[in-house]
Amino acid sequence: KFVIKMALPLMVFINITDGTDKKNLYESWPILVIAVGFYICIYAAGAMAVKFFKQQESRVGIYRAMLLFGNIGFIGLPMISSVFPENGILYASVFMLIDQFMLWTLGVKLLSPEGEGWFVLKKLVNPATVAILLGMILMLAQVRIPALLDTALQKIGSTASPLAMIYVGGIFAGISFRRYIREISLYGIVLVKMIVAPILLFLILGIFPVGEEIRMAMALIVGMPTMTAVVMMTNASGLDGDYALGGVFVTTVCGIMTLPMVCWILQNIR
Repeated sequence: KFVIKMALPLMVFINITDGTDKKNLYESWPILVIAVGFYICIYAAGAMAVKFFKQQESRVGIYRAMLLFGNIGFIGLPMISSVFPENGILYASVFMLIDQFMLWTLGVKLLSPEGEGWFVLKKLVNPATVAILLGMILMLAQVRIPALLDTALQKIGSTASPLAMIYVGGIFAGISFRRYIREISLYGIVLVKMIVAPILLFLILGIFPVGEEIRMAMALIVGMPTMTAVVMMTNASGLDGDYALGGVFVTTVCGIMTLPMVCWILQNIR
Protein backbone atom coordinates (compact mmCIF):
# COMPACT_ATOMS: atom_id res chain seq x y z
CA LYS A 1 0.00 0.00 0.00
CA PHE A 2 2.89 2.39 0.71
CA VAL A 3 4.23 1.89 -2.82
CA ILE A 4 0.85 2.31 -4.57
CA LYS A 5 -0.56 5.08 -2.38
CA MET A 6 2.56 7.08 -1.51
CA ALA A 7 5.83 6.26 -3.31
CA LEU A 8 4.53 5.73 -6.86
CA PRO A 9 2.26 8.83 -6.85
CA LEU A 10 5.15 10.97 -5.56
CA MET A 11 7.48 9.52 -8.21
CA VAL A 12 4.91 10.42 -10.90
CA PHE A 13 4.40 13.91 -9.43
CA ILE A 14 8.14 14.67 -9.33
CA ASN A 15 8.67 13.27 -12.84
CA ILE A 16 6.02 15.69 -14.14
CA THR A 17 7.18 18.79 -12.26
CA ASP A 18 10.94 18.19 -12.64
CA GLY A 19 11.06 16.10 -15.83
CA THR A 20 9.74 18.73 -18.23
CA ASP A 21 8.30 22.23 -18.43
CA LYS A 22 5.59 24.01 -20.41
CA LYS A 23 7.94 25.00 -23.27
CA ASN A 24 9.36 21.48 -23.69
CA LEU A 25 5.86 20.02 -23.42
CA TYR A 26 4.61 22.23 -26.26
CA GLU A 27 7.64 21.34 -28.38
CA SER A 28 7.16 17.64 -27.65
CA TRP A 29 3.51 17.48 -28.73
CA PRO A 30 4.26 14.74 -31.31
CA ILE A 31 5.20 12.43 -28.43
CA LEU A 32 1.86 13.06 -26.73
CA VAL A 33 0.02 12.26 -29.97
CA ILE A 34 2.14 9.14 -30.50
CA ALA A 35 1.44 7.95 -26.95
CA VAL A 36 -2.33 8.45 -27.28
CA GLY A 37 -2.35 6.70 -30.66
CA PHE A 38 -0.31 3.79 -29.31
CA TYR A 39 -2.66 3.17 -26.38
CA ILE A 40 -5.73 3.27 -28.61
CA CYS A 41 -4.20 0.73 -31.01
CA ILE A 42 -2.79 -1.61 -28.37
CA TYR A 43 -6.09 -1.52 -26.43
CA ALA A 44 -7.87 -2.65 -29.60
CA ALA A 45 -5.22 -5.32 -30.16
CA GLY A 46 -5.80 -6.55 -26.60
CA ALA A 47 -9.49 -7.12 -27.33
CA MET A 48 -8.52 -9.41 -30.22
CA ALA A 49 -5.72 -11.12 -28.27
CA VAL A 50 -7.94 -12.23 -25.38
CA LYS A 51 -10.34 -13.81 -27.87
CA PHE A 52 -7.53 -15.48 -29.82
CA PHE A 53 -6.03 -17.02 -26.66
CA LYS A 54 -9.51 -17.73 -25.21
CA GLN A 55 -8.75 -16.08 -21.89
CA GLN A 56 -11.03 -16.91 -18.99
CA GLU A 57 -13.18 -13.99 -17.80
CA SER A 58 -11.21 -13.43 -14.58
CA ARG A 59 -7.98 -12.91 -16.55
CA VAL A 60 -9.24 -10.71 -19.40
CA GLY A 61 -8.54 -7.41 -17.63
CA ILE A 62 -5.17 -8.61 -16.33
CA TYR A 63 -4.05 -9.74 -19.78
CA ARG A 64 -5.07 -6.48 -21.43
CA ALA A 65 -3.29 -4.48 -18.71
CA MET A 66 -0.10 -6.52 -19.17
CA LEU A 67 -0.29 -5.83 -22.91
CA LEU A 68 -0.87 -2.10 -22.38
CA PHE A 69 1.58 -1.06 -19.71
CA GLY A 70 5.35 -1.41 -20.04
CA ASN A 71 8.08 -1.05 -17.46
CA ILE A 72 9.10 2.46 -18.53
CA GLY A 73 10.04 3.68 -15.06
CA PHE A 74 12.32 0.82 -13.99
CA ILE A 75 13.79 -0.26 -17.35
CA GLY A 76 12.76 2.33 -19.96
CA LEU A 77 14.13 5.49 -18.32
CA PRO A 78 17.67 4.16 -17.71
CA MET A 79 17.79 2.61 -21.19
CA ILE A 80 16.45 5.63 -23.11
CA SER A 81 18.65 8.08 -21.17
CA SER A 82 21.74 6.03 -22.00
CA VAL A 83 20.86 5.66 -25.70
CA PHE A 84 19.87 9.34 -26.02
CA PRO A 85 21.82 11.18 -23.28
CA GLU A 86 20.73 14.67 -24.37
CA ASN A 87 16.96 14.26 -24.80
CA GLY A 88 16.19 10.73 -23.58
CA ILE A 89 14.78 11.77 -20.20
CA LEU A 90 12.56 14.37 -21.89
CA TYR A 91 11.15 11.85 -24.38
CA ALA A 92 10.42 9.28 -21.67
CA SER A 93 8.98 11.86 -19.24
CA VAL A 94 6.54 13.27 -21.82
CA PHE A 95 5.46 9.76 -22.85
CA MET A 96 4.99 8.86 -19.18
CA LEU A 97 2.45 11.68 -18.77
CA ILE A 98 0.04 9.70 -20.94
CA ASP A 99 1.29 6.35 -19.66
CA GLN A 100 0.61 7.18 -16.01
CA PHE A 101 -2.73 8.78 -16.78
CA MET A 102 -3.81 5.62 -18.64
CA LEU A 103 -2.48 3.33 -15.90
CA TRP A 104 -4.39 5.06 -13.12
CA THR A 105 -7.62 5.41 -15.10
CA LEU A 106 -7.97 2.63 -17.68
CA GLY A 107 -5.59 0.41 -15.72
CA VAL A 108 -7.69 0.77 -12.57
CA LYS A 109 -10.78 -0.20 -14.58
CA LEU A 110 -9.15 -3.27 -16.10
CA LEU A 111 -7.67 -4.44 -12.80
CA SER A 112 -10.82 -4.01 -10.75
CA PRO A 113 -12.93 -7.04 -9.73
CA GLU A 114 -15.56 -5.88 -12.23
CA GLY A 115 -13.02 -6.30 -15.05
CA GLU A 116 -14.56 -4.96 -18.22
CA GLY A 117 -17.28 -2.98 -16.46
CA TRP A 118 -18.02 0.72 -16.88
CA PHE A 119 -15.74 3.41 -15.48
CA VAL A 120 -16.58 4.28 -11.89
CA LEU A 121 -15.57 7.86 -11.09
CA LYS A 122 -14.81 7.02 -7.47
CA LYS A 123 -12.19 4.44 -8.56
CA LEU A 124 -10.50 6.95 -10.83
CA VAL A 125 -9.89 9.32 -7.92
CA ASN A 126 -6.79 7.88 -6.30
CA PRO A 127 -3.41 9.21 -5.09
CA ALA A 128 -1.80 8.73 -8.51
CA THR A 129 -4.47 10.57 -10.53
CA VAL A 130 -4.40 13.40 -7.97
CA ALA A 131 -0.58 13.50 -8.31
CA ILE A 132 -0.85 13.67 -12.12
CA LEU A 133 -3.44 16.47 -11.96
CA LEU A 134 -1.49 18.54 -9.42
CA GLY A 135 1.77 17.98 -11.28
CA MET A 136 0.23 19.12 -14.58
CA ILE A 137 -1.28 22.24 -12.95
CA LEU A 138 2.04 23.23 -11.37
CA MET A 139 3.99 22.54 -14.56
CA LEU A 140 1.61 24.51 -16.82
CA ALA A 141 1.44 27.36 -14.29
CA GLN A 142 5.27 27.25 -14.09
CA VAL A 143 5.17 27.06 -10.30
CA ARG A 144 8.38 25.68 -8.84
CA ILE A 145 8.34 23.60 -5.66
CA PRO A 146 10.73 24.85 -2.92
CA ALA A 147 14.06 23.03 -3.19
CA LEU A 148 13.84 21.48 0.30
CA LEU A 149 10.33 20.08 -0.32
CA ASP A 150 11.30 18.94 -3.82
CA THR A 151 14.28 17.01 -2.44
CA ALA A 152 12.13 15.38 0.25
CA LEU A 153 9.49 14.30 -2.28
CA GLN A 154 12.21 12.99 -4.61
CA LYS A 155 13.67 10.88 -1.81
CA ILE A 156 10.29 9.33 -0.98
CA GLY A 157 9.41 8.83 -4.66
CA SER A 158 12.77 7.21 -5.38
CA THR A 159 11.87 4.37 -2.99
CA ALA A 160 9.13 3.22 -5.40
CA SER A 161 11.47 1.33 -7.74
CA PRO A 162 13.48 -0.65 -5.17
CA LEU A 163 10.44 -1.37 -2.98
CA ALA A 164 8.44 -2.53 -5.99
CA MET A 165 11.28 -4.84 -7.03
CA ILE A 166 11.58 -6.20 -3.47
CA TYR A 167 7.82 -6.77 -3.42
CA VAL A 168 7.84 -8.57 -6.77
CA GLY A 169 10.98 -10.52 -5.85
CA GLY A 170 9.35 -11.68 -2.62
CA ILE A 171 6.36 -12.98 -4.57
CA PHE A 172 8.66 -14.57 -7.19
CA ALA A 173 10.03 -16.79 -4.43
CA GLY A 174 6.59 -18.20 -3.66
CA ILE A 175 5.28 -19.32 -7.05
CA SER A 176 6.17 -22.03 -9.57
CA PHE A 177 7.45 -20.44 -12.76
CA ARG A 178 7.36 -23.73 -14.62
CA ARG A 179 3.60 -23.30 -14.89
CA TYR A 180 3.83 -19.81 -16.44
CA ILE A 181 6.80 -20.53 -18.70
CA ARG A 182 4.46 -22.96 -20.47
CA GLU A 183 1.64 -20.39 -20.68
CA ILE A 184 1.43 -19.68 -24.44
CA SER A 185 -0.75 -16.58 -23.99
CA LEU A 186 2.12 -14.76 -22.23
CA TYR A 187 4.29 -15.16 -25.30
CA GLY A 188 1.51 -13.44 -27.22
CA ILE A 189 2.33 -10.32 -25.16
CA VAL A 190 6.01 -10.70 -26.06
CA LEU A 191 5.18 -11.01 -29.77
CA VAL A 192 2.57 -8.24 -30.00
CA LYS A 193 3.87 -5.69 -27.51
CA MET A 194 7.62 -6.22 -27.54
CA ILE A 195 8.33 -7.12 -31.18
CA VAL A 196 5.48 -6.23 -33.57
CA ALA A 197 4.33 -2.97 -31.90
CA PRO A 198 7.73 -1.19 -31.81
CA ILE A 199 8.60 -2.18 -35.38
CA LEU A 200 5.18 -1.14 -36.72
CA LEU A 201 5.28 2.14 -34.79
CA PHE A 202 8.74 2.93 -36.16
CA LEU A 203 7.60 2.26 -39.73
CA ILE A 204 4.36 4.25 -39.36
CA LEU A 205 6.16 7.26 -37.85
CA GLY A 206 8.45 7.24 -40.90
CA ILE A 207 5.45 8.40 -42.96
CA PHE A 208 5.11 11.55 -40.85
CA PRO A 209 7.54 14.45 -40.27
CA VAL A 210 8.88 13.01 -37.03
CA GLY A 211 12.58 13.18 -36.12
CA GLU A 212 14.66 10.01 -36.39
CA GLU A 213 15.62 10.19 -32.71
CA ILE A 214 12.00 10.46 -31.55
CA ARG A 215 11.03 7.55 -33.84
CA MET A 216 13.67 5.31 -32.29
CA ALA A 217 12.96 6.42 -28.71
CA MET A 218 9.20 5.88 -29.03
CA ALA A 219 9.68 2.45 -30.60
CA LEU A 220 11.98 1.33 -27.78
CA ILE A 221 9.67 2.71 -25.08
CA VAL A 222 6.58 0.83 -26.33
CA GLY A 223 8.60 -2.40 -26.48
CA MET A 224 9.27 -2.56 -22.73
CA PRO A 225 8.37 -5.67 -20.64
CA THR A 226 5.20 -5.60 -18.52
CA MET A 227 5.10 -3.04 -15.71
CA THR A 228 5.62 -4.43 -12.19
CA ALA A 229 2.88 -2.12 -10.84
CA VAL A 230 0.35 -4.34 -12.66
CA VAL A 231 1.18 -7.13 -10.18
CA MET A 232 0.64 -4.90 -7.14
CA MET A 233 -2.63 -3.48 -8.51
CA THR A 234 -3.87 -6.99 -9.36
CA ASN A 235 -3.12 -8.28 -5.86
CA ALA A 236 -4.67 -5.17 -4.30
CA SER A 237 -7.91 -5.93 -6.18
CA GLY A 238 -7.92 -9.58 -5.09
CA LEU A 239 -7.49 -10.88 -8.64
CA ASP A 240 -5.06 -13.51 -10.01
CA GLY A 241 -1.78 -11.90 -8.97
CA ASP A 242 0.23 -15.03 -9.79
CA TYR A 243 -0.81 -14.80 -13.45
CA ALA A 244 0.23 -11.14 -13.58
CA LEU A 245 3.52 -12.05 -11.90
CA GLY A 246 4.08 -14.80 -14.45
CA GLY A 247 3.54 -12.21 -17.18
CA VAL A 248 6.11 -9.87 -15.65
CA PHE A 249 8.61 -12.73 -15.33
CA VAL A 250 8.18 -14.04 -18.89
CA THR A 251 8.23 -10.60 -20.56
CA THR A 252 11.22 -9.40 -18.51
CA VAL A 253 13.29 -12.49 -19.32
CA CYS A 254 12.29 -12.31 -22.99
CA GLY A 255 13.10 -8.57 -22.95
CA ILE A 256 16.77 -9.44 -22.50
CA MET A 257 16.60 -10.80 -26.05
CA THR A 258 13.84 -8.75 -27.70
CA LEU A 259 15.10 -5.25 -26.83
CA PRO A 260 18.55 -5.67 -28.46
CA MET A 261 16.95 -7.56 -31.37
CA VAL A 262 14.33 -4.83 -32.00
CA CYS A 263 16.99 -2.12 -31.68
CA TRP A 264 19.13 -3.91 -34.30
CA ILE A 265 16.13 -4.32 -36.64
CA LEU A 266 15.17 -0.65 -36.35
CA GLN A 267 18.73 0.46 -37.10
CA ASN A 268 18.69 -1.63 -40.27
CA ILE A 269 15.29 -0.55 -41.65
CA ARG A 270 15.75 3.22 -41.42
